[in-house]
Amino acid sequence: MMLEVRDLHAYYGKSHILQGVDLTVGEGEIVSLLGRNGVGRSTTCKAVMGLVKPHGSVVFKGKPVSGLQPEQIAHAGIGYVPEDRQVFPALTVQQNLELGLKRAGKFGRWNFEDVYQLFPNLSQRRHNPAGVLSGGEQQMLTMCRTLMGDPDLVIIDEPTEGLAPKLVEQVGTLLDEIARRGVSILLVEQKLAIALRISKRLYVMGHGRIVFEGDTASLQANVGVRKEWLEV
Repeated sequence: MMLEVRDLHAYYGKSHILQGVDLTVGEGEIVSLLGRNGVGRSTTCKAVMGLVKPHGSVVFKGKPVSGLQPEQIAHAGIGYVPEDRQVFPALTVQQNLELGLKRAGKFGRWNFEDVYQLFPNLSQRRHNPAGVLSGGEQQMLTMCRTLMGDPDLVIIDEPTEGLAPKLVEQVGTLLDEIARRGVSILLVEQKLAIALRISKRLYVMGHGRIVFEGDTASLQANVGVRKEWLEV
């Protein structure tokens, strides 16, 4: 098992946000975490990465990582793409990608040309400052910078939020390619269609807990869960 989360709790001040979350991600598996805004999906990602103090068990490739610093968790092999597109605006696209490498000049499953083939827009702007990119292009850059660190598992938080349909399609292609290269994915997503298309299993969160776990067919068949926890 790549990632095992058991009885995970997390707090913001006195607010009890995560209330006993259990989830797993297998080797080479794409798992989606669905739910409405504010139910704790992003907090789950941050707790796994050590950005929010986790209470409970987080095990990565058989070793406990709860309590480690975020940089230690990243070096262990977990990549994290936050929802707020954290690029370095004054640095070029290429320089942003270089910062994703764990060691300068040392490539793993991904190199610059892989990224530029997947996203020609980034190739055309490789010498431009990242700050002049569109929001969608910055999202692409953030995802690709994370991949340059050659993670075994990548946690991606809302990658299609606010993107034009064409870019949403490109994100879907990238997710497929990540999985094809044997990297596990925990995907936080609001667009049910994308999650159903690419995921093997799905979790639905509500009020800080997992309220559904199953494959895509099970979720499609479960009208009650979709109506109560997903549909606006």
